[in-house]
Amino acid sequence: MAFEEVAYSRPLFLTIYTVVIVGIVVSSFYVFSAIHYSSKTSSSAWSSFPPLSNEDSRLNVSQSEVVRVVPSAFPEPQNVSKMPVLNVPPRNKKMPPLEDFKLTKELVQQRVKDNIIIVTFGNYAFMDFILTWVKQLNDLGLSNYLVGAMDTKLLEALYWKGIPVFDMNSHMSTVDVGWGTPTFHKMGREKVILINSILPYGFELLMCDTDMVWLKNPLPYFARYPGADVLTSSDQVVPTVVDDSLEVWQEAGAAYNIGIFHWRPTESAIKLAKEWKELLLGDDSIWDQNGFNDIVHRELGPSVDEDSGLVYAYDGKLKLGILPSSIFCSGHTYFVQAMYQQLRLEAYAVHTTFQYAGTEGKRHRLREGMLFHDPPEYYNPPGGFLSFKPSIPKSLLLTGNHTVGSHFTLINYQMKQIRTALAIASILNRTLVMPPLWCRIDRLWFPHPGVLEGSMTRQPFLCPLDHVFEVNVMLKELPKEEFGPGIDIREYSILDNPSLPLEVKKSRLDVHLCKEGTQDCNASNNVTVGEVLKFPKHSNEETFMKVFSSFKDVKVIQFSSMRDAFTGFTNKEREDRFRTRVKHYTGIWCCVANHTPGHIYYDMYWDEKPGWKPIPPQTSADDHPPW
Repeated sequence: MAFEEVAYSRPLFLTIYTVVIVGIVVSSFYVFSAIHYSSKTSSSAWSSFPPLSNEDSRLNVSQSEVVRVVPSAFPEPQNVSKMPVLNVPPRNKKMPPLEDFKLTKELVQQRVKDNIIIVTFGNYAFMDFILTWVKQLNDLGLSNYLVGAMDTKLLEALYWKGIPVFDMNSHMSTVDVGWGTPTFHKMGREKVILINSILPYGFELLMCDTDMVWLKNPLPYFARYPGADVLTSSDQVVPTVVDDSLEVWQEAGAAYNIGIFHWRPTESAIKLAKEWKELLLGDDSIWDQNGFNDIVHRELGPSVDEDSGLVYAYDGKLKLGILPSSIFCSGHTYFVQAMYQQLRLEAYAVHTTFQYAGTEGKRHRLREGMLFHDPPEYYNPPGGFLSFKPSIPKSLLLTGNHTVGSHFTLINYQMKQIRTALAIASILNRTLVMPPLWCRIDRLWFPHPGVLEGSMTRQPFLCPLDHVFEVNVMLKELPKEEFGPGIDIREYSILDNPSLPLEVKKSRLDVHLCKEGTQDCNASNNVTVGEVLKFPKHSNEETFMKVFSSFKDVKVIQFSSMRDAFTGFTNKEREDRFRTRVKHYTGIWCCVANHTPGHIYYDMYWDEKPGWKPIPPQTSADDHPPW
């Protein structure tokens, strides 16, 4: 009987087995086809947009080996498209007239999704910031965005890249205007005019500055607060909440920052926008952000309800929410405090505020976080890279109190190694990968005890390069007659960046410093890539040029250390120019209390001045850099 049942069921079993096998084959065909199609279309559509990583390697003391990016084990949401929604025009097409780029409700309607439009704007000087902004949104599967062009050059450039752009008719200069200048304030007024133009269309508006990037789709977060008229970011550096809820408005005393804010087209929001515009157009001396804060704080309170975190503001009817600074990050909560990491939260955005060295400082910070879009040649410079592993004794980093004195001792120890690396990079004509920089105390614009009370700044912390160095000067072309040949630099994380070409990753020479006279320490260039070159300490310019001339084609030369690596230049004139150059590279620390001026200058050659101490200039007449 049992045998008869088995015999009877065998044809059915074979049928099921056959169906399963066929299903697997068909599924495999579709999977591989999808992968092939995805890679093909992705590479063609984004040939000018190298990939970026949201990984944050800021907690590494030294550069690590190249990170291998492993695909997530979790499936992507099915309703999120990873394909960029761009409309790249054919090259044989004629540029449409400017009238076609006028901001209209119909133009916005073409891009709106779920009644929301995301907008940024700028001039040609911020083209790379805008490309980064667009790239990040596309990577998040968001296509409901528009870019306002303040000059024709930017408008044309974005049009030919297929990026949805409109003409703001601003006739703005194409160069970087600089913070606080009259043109800067004009840009702020253009923002307010833009808000007033779009809100009457009836769409929700997410307004963004170009110097911020999106890390996570924020629209579901805003949807959590359907009753809010306005949700704004802030300059809050002390968290009032430890989860992802809105800031406690009674405790958030910092200015509301208008670099990221979400508007709904309600009667109260439209009324606020109109009054804000009239205020700014009536007085050129008012900064747009200050004007917004003054109006919104005219009435503040009570809470809208017990749970949402919204507050009545402005006219007593506007419902306002303050986005948590831990996940809608400022330059301080992201790059200094790493607040989102400490609270185990996912950051939605970072805005490059609380930073120094101007626009170049903003770029460099985003590059340190591997959040900036750069062209392929940025990752493969002529001459290749020079990098080194910084050496820091535990006592300098962790022992004793965190004071101005211990901070400068730590920085100076690192600075001396950087000075040596800059000299070697100059000799070998290589791009220096700046090391991660450790600080014991914060830098701000006003006197403080080292870290802001109540903030989550940990001591010591990995500080942005612009806390110590004038990044804008380091990247500026200086006259060779006075400053010698230029020395290009890159951010400390570039060798870990997924955008680094494979040919650069594979072409590397490790150099270990050794004591001259010991075994195999003979400055020989008789090694191949992949082996370790043992190189004597205290080598001079001729030795460096002789040995490393054989490795000009190597993309990355990494030294095990820079301590005692270099004795100095042979050519006195070249050394003088180098010294003049690097003396301009350092900035200031700010600020000590009860002293005017309160800042202290960093000195690249502090070790040549016996008895050097980190003290501020004693009088205003002494207030000048140490060069």
